Amino acid sequence: MPSDLIDRETDPDATETGIAPVDGMLHPDRNLALELVRATEAAAIRATPWIGKGRKNDADGAAVDAMRAFLATVDFDGVIVIGEGEKDRAPMLFNGEHVGTGHGPACDIAVDPIDGTSLTAAGRQNALSVIAVSDRGTMLDASGVFYMDKIVAGPAGRGVLDIRRPIGENLRALAAAEGKDVGDLRVAVLDRPRHARLIEQIRDAGAGTWLLLDGDVAGGINAARHGTRIDLCVGVGGSPEGITTACAIKALGGFMQAVPAPRDEAELERAVASGVDPDRVYELEDLVAGDNTLFVATGVTDGGLVDGVRRDGPVIHTSSIVLRSKSGTVRRITAEHLVSKWW
Repeated sequence: MPSDLIDRETDPDATETGIAPVDGMLHPDRNLALELVRATEAAAIRATPWIGKGRKNDADGAAVDAMRAFLATVDFDGVIVIGEGEKDRAPMLFNGEHVGTGHGPACDIAVDPIDGTSLTAAGRQNALSVIAVSDRGTMLDASGVFYMDKIVAGPAGRGVLDIRRPIGENLRALAAAEGKDVGDLRVAVLDRPRHARLIEQIRDAGAGTWLLLDGDVAGGINAARHGTRIDLCVGVGGSPEGITTACAIKALGGFMQAVPAPRDEAELERAVASGVDPDRVYELEDLVAGDNTLFVATGVTDGGLVDGVRRDGPVIHTSSIVLRSKSGTVRRITAEHLVSKWW
């Protein structure tokens, strides 16, 4: 790769290959992120025939096949820490699976070919295809427990919010930090029966809610991004989605905490056996250590983060977002794909 394509200001150790050696190891860089976009684009495109068809397993299966095929061509040694197989009992992209060519940076990887399979099946907004990457050994393996209680906000939440405090106290503290009235805050929460009391408490405190049908990855990211309508994302959601979100929050300079939420005694025992402490408040650095994360997402359906896949005659349009913590950048990528190359 020509050296003028290497960002030496943000990657001073970058070599002519575009992969930065640090302490004798190869680490993920921005060029890897652009390669991973191809995998999320492929998964999103392959899922589109199933949008609104009520068949979420078919949509998910098509996305899994496409993502795995494209990941196999990427020059990196990825080990899946958060996998599709663990979450949805899929036969591929399972925890511990190696992906990539085996050459290049050694990475932990979290994949969700479709975050929001139910949204896709129903034809609703905010379904995404997602990949998150960090240095090998830095991503928390939370597969022992399916759910986590999470709180996510932008930079204003750092040193201000604490998941152990009542939601009303956190809302008042965040409002003061942002220079707003509590009544101006909007809080994203998954619309689930388990959150009925939480939603009531948010509204009693004077804030408004932004109820999510599914897909709290987008909710968390939008809570951390500047200029969105969401100030905070709270509630119990998937642990895999929590780790994935943490990679993005690192790039946005935001705030995140999580506490494991085992559903029963058996899951509690599995969590403890896997090294996850159910009584611990996991800070952002505990969820994903270090400052070298990548987050890549392509829209399956339209949403507040990215647009969904759109077919226009012989062309397929995709919209993606790439977040990189090392440089603190957010990049948007739009692409046009010839339909004839896909079907």
